[in-house]
Amino acid sequence: MPASDPDLPPDQAATQPAGAECTPDMGSCLRIDLGAIAANWRTLTSRATPVECAAVVKADAYGCGIEPVTRVLAAAGCNTFFVADLIEARRVRSIAPEAAIYVLNGLLPGTPSAYAEIYARPVIGSLVEFAEWDTFCAARGWHGGAALHVDTGMNRLGINPQEAAALGARVAQTERHGVTLLMSHLACADVPEHPLNDRQIRLFREVRSHFRGISASLANSSGVFLADSTHCDMVRPGLALYGANPTPCRTNPMRPVVELTARVVQIRSVARGEPLGYGAAWTASQLTRVAIVAAGYADGYARANGAVDGGAGAEALVAGRRCPVVGRVSMDLLAVDITDLPEQTAHRGDWVTLIGGEITLDEVAAIGGLISYEMLTGLGRRHTRLYIEPQADAKPDDTPTLRSRRARRAR
Repeated sequence: MPASDPDLPPDQAATQPAGAECTPDMGSCLRIDLGAIAANWRTLTSRATPVECAAVVKADAYGCGIEPVTRVLAAAGCNTFFVADLIEARRVRSIAPEAAIYVLNGLLPGTPSAYAEIYARPVIGSLVEFAEWDTFCAARGWHGGAALHVDTGMNRLGINPQEAAALGARVAQTERHGVTLLMSHLACADVPEHPLNDRQIRLFREVRSHFRGISASLANSSGVFLADSTHCDMVRPGLALYGANPTPCRTNPMRPVVELTARVVQIRSVARGEPLGYGAAWTASQLTRVAIVAAGYADGYARANGAVDGGAGAEALVAGRRCPVVGRVSMDLLAVDITDLPEQTAHRGDWVTLIGGEITLDEVAAIGGLISYEMLTGLGRRHTRLYIEPQADAKPDDTPTLRSRRARRAR
């Protein structure tokens, strides 16, 4: 059991997460293991060798913090980053001055000079964008680089394969476009047997034949494990870096990165036949002891994670034991059924693990009707973030676990 804080009053001498700078004012904390992120990047690099492994750090590095994540990945050897917009690109540039930075949402009107200002590269997804970039590059003599996004079947962004093939000849005739990467995006890489995978791989191979000498990228996190034919010259994982499973049908090859804990606000009894929470959706079948915990859907913990009558919900670790989350999760609070624990096991102020240890991000997301992307990026800013730094002498295969590492509090 984690140690108690001797500075707390007797009624608050509660269990706390190990290896964290916990203070009494914290209601919840999200520990982010930067060493695990670096280890995951190395795992993905090894799987994709000999091609380059970039890193997708959009959406504030999937909720983990774009600056600390960029810093640790750059230190690990990552030289190429993908973001969603120019604001994120500026944040990455402030940490990685020499890195290549691609902006996935493309070239919006009036932004070419902003790209040049920070040496960022637009991911061009239409002929209109290509024309605007071409005009800008010609007028400024700019050769800062750009990617061409080809739509091979996702029908979201990208130039169609026929248009792309025609552009290949134009790009080959002049260097002023600064095209440094040809890319597409797999829609179903996490479902290996889906027929769209083969179709997209085939189409991308055909388009690539028109862009000799230009690097190509197709594989996302799941694509890295789908087939070697997706690797091309560069893979660009995102979610897998942050510990979620890129191979849903197999054991997760990635190390866990996040651990979410929250404190017990109150312990109370609910009489048999009494409801709990909004909508009276859960009813006690016996005299039930519940721990009311300081986390809710405003913190990214889904409303549907609580069990309702006739159904099952997520579980939380209380004193190292799995206990069911019951009743509808509210904005700031949730309830955990601790009836099966010895009476003096849980106390007001104790820390409860909502994600971490044997309770995985993927498990909690699925029970709440979410995908891991939603769960991870939705974890609220209200959590105190504790960043666990890599150990200087850690080897790729001996990165310590979340609970055995020294953490620093995000300021």
